[in-house]
Amino acid sequence: MKVFAISDLHLSINSPKPMDIFGPVWDGYLESIEKDWNNKVSDDDVVLIAGDISWAMRLREAIPDLEYIGSLKGNKVIIKGNHDYWWSAIGEVRNSLADKTYAIQNDAIKIGNIVICGSRGWAIPDGDIPTAQDEKLIKRELIRMELSLKSMSVMRNEGDKVIVMTHFPPFNYRMEDNDMTRLFEQYGVDVVVFGHLHKYDKNQKMFFEKNGVKYYLTSCDLLGNKLQQIEI
Repeated sequence: MKVFAISDLHLSINSPKPMDIFGPVWDGYLESIEKDWNNKVSDDDVVLIAGDISWAMRLREAIPDLEYIGSLKGNKVIIKGNHDYWWSAIGEVRNSLADKTYAIQNDAIKIGNIVICGSRGWAIPDGDIPTAQDEKLIKRELIRMELSLKSMSVMRNEGDKVIVMTHFPPFNYRMEDNDMTRLFEQYGVDVVVFGHLHKYDKNQKMFFEKNGVKYYLTSCDLLGNKLQQIEI
């Protein structure tokens, strides 16, 4: 079983949105992703999609996008991104998913010997002192992430690997330690997959390892519209 990841698909199957206005990398991007997906993924593999799945505003409007994801090969695991306004009560979301498509929200799922958990997260300010609003949201997301990690701990057996999915980068641009990264280390996380970032920055690392945890940035445009294989 292989594990792949990609995020920020920004689907709009029923009401096509001209994504190429965001740059030439978005021209025909879905066709590129689907071609790469079909070449790499088998039915037993896992594909992680770390948020910003659909432009839809309501769940019923997102159904065609969720059906599209469900039609692709492998076990698909999704989390909510900041643009996923359609993501309603988790029970309703899960009832709308096709077979072999799973939604995580502050909990965990086990596929083979891999336990996948996570939460949306929030932007970590680059300044030294976060605003009161940022601090409130960061604390809320820390609680949600720990709920997910605790759920993972119940499922985890010796030899299992743990992957955290979060939409927002779990650190600032300097990739400094913080309460979120310390949670990952405390719970023995092997890999963290995140998205959200789109602007190319020569200092931005698509993969790096920090304090024993592997981090993968998986925004589809930064990956050249190809799936990233996750080494665990």
